[in-house]
Amino acid sequence: MMEIIPVLDLMSGMAVSGKSGHRETYQPLKTVYSSYPDPVQIASSLKRQGAHQIYIADLDAIEKKGSNLELIRKINHILPVMMDWGVKDLKSFEFALEFADKIIVATETLKNLEELSKIFEKFPKDRIVVSVDIKNDQLLAKEMDISLNDFKEFLIDLNPSQIILLDISQVGTFNGFNKNLIDEFSEFNDSLILGGGIIPSEIKSLNEKGLNKVLVGSALHKGDIPLKM
Repeated sequence: MMEIIPVLDLMSGMAVSGKSGHRETYQPLKTVYSSYPDPVQIASSLKRQGAHQIYIADLDAIEKKGSNLELIRKINHILPVMMDWGVKDLKSFEFALEFADKIIVATETLKNLEELSKIFEKFPKDRIVVSVDIKNDQLLAKEMDISLNDFKEFLIDLNPSQIILLDISQVGTFNGFNKNLIDEFSEFNDSLILGGGIIPSEIKSLNEKGLNKVLVGSALHKGDIPLKM
């Protein structure tokens, strides 16, 4: 059984959508789950349709232009939130725990591997989600000089219970998920949550590979992929 985890990107208190991570071009989200890009209304609708949790990216926080934390706190009372708000170190992770059920530590914003180790030493694994961010087939890590393969080796030792494999280049493209990435991370299949360009026709094949959780944004909000597969 495949769990479809809805994706919401927030900017200036509004749900937004875009393509390939070009955040300056994002527009208010058009979704079958609400007449307006109101994140609380969308989350309520998703819960009524059977969603068990929701992935939220606070783009203002990630871009260091403010935050949507209080709004995310409200949504977390509706659906458990898996939140990416740009964690860079232990301190920013600990602060975020007040606002969401699970906190994402993304390679895009992580300061260094030492801080990631500190987070795992201090907090239970079920509240930590590591996001391996990929852009143009390379690890997206603005603060770290590390290859995708080296980071993967680090994860083997760390052994997270949840790992998002997010191909930012594919977001909003409807091109399907990058199959090469699945093969590269096959040893983590039990822990993987895939995200980036996932389309209806590949859900079954992903499930047959032993993957059971996917992040879906554009295709879900268009109505192309239902919450129950």
